[in-house]
Amino acid sequence: MPRFRLPLALGLILAGLSLTSTATAQPESGRWISLFNGKDLEGWIPKFTGSPLGENYRDTFRAEDGVLKVAYDKWDRFDGEFGHLFYHLPFSKYRLRVEYRFVGEQCPKGPGWAFRNSGAMLYSQDPTTMRKDQEFPASLEIQFLGGGERGERPTANVCSPGTVFTMDGKLITQHCTESKSKTYRGDQWVTVEVECHGFGTIKNFVNGDLVMEYEKPQLDANDPDAAPLIKDGRKDLEGGWIALQAESHPIEFRKVEILPLAD
Repeated sequence: MPRFRLPLALGLILAGLSLTSTATAQPESGRWISLFNGKDLEGWIPKFTGSPLGENYRDTFRAEDGVLKVAYDKWDRFDGEFGHLFYHLPFSKYRLRVEYRFVGEQCPKGPGWAFRNSGAMLYSQDPTTMRKDQEFPASLEIQFLGGGERGERPTANVCSPGTVFTMDGKLITQHCTESKSKTYRGDQWVTVEVECHGFGTIKNFVNGDLVMEYEKPQLDANDPDAAPLIKDGRKDLEGGWIALQAESHPIEFRKVEILPLAD
């Protein structure tokens, strides 16, 4: 299995220099920063279900032709090896911009719900705290969905593995909540932006349109992966790691940018 060549900072993390959930990166505010350099996966670290942190299972995550790819051409079949590519620093208050498109055919034996399905995990747990066999990090997932030949399938939804949040004053505990976006079919590029204010308001935008607004992300004390992350009763999430998903359907990302916010 191919192994990801880690930069020094990520090698130190794997050696045990784990960051804490309260530590956040402090880049300059007011300026867009590209998290993907268009040439390689410098600054990113993969984690696949069943594999150790840092192993790029079957060379799934790649930088080719100026885009970050999730590719399944070296897979015979999918058997629950969900993947996440983590940026090596945590963030708290920011605006994230991702341009993506689904391409090609789903990996054989991929689950039906994972057809043209991916996402960006925000407020995620430290990847060094994930179990080897853990499927998803405790996080808020901004779900990216592509439409089929018929039917409606909005994108920029919110799923919440190991987390809960509030919307319109109500605690949302269901796994996925749909946005108000339209359906995007085919291989077209779609731009999703998410504005995060720590434990405050979070807004999802698709191609510039506000499609969802919610707030107060929290760890779910009833989730077996999230419960050990709760220290001294503190469940509120004010920030965390960002990760891109690999869930059995090929996808390309041509922009992954962040705008740190001062407030």
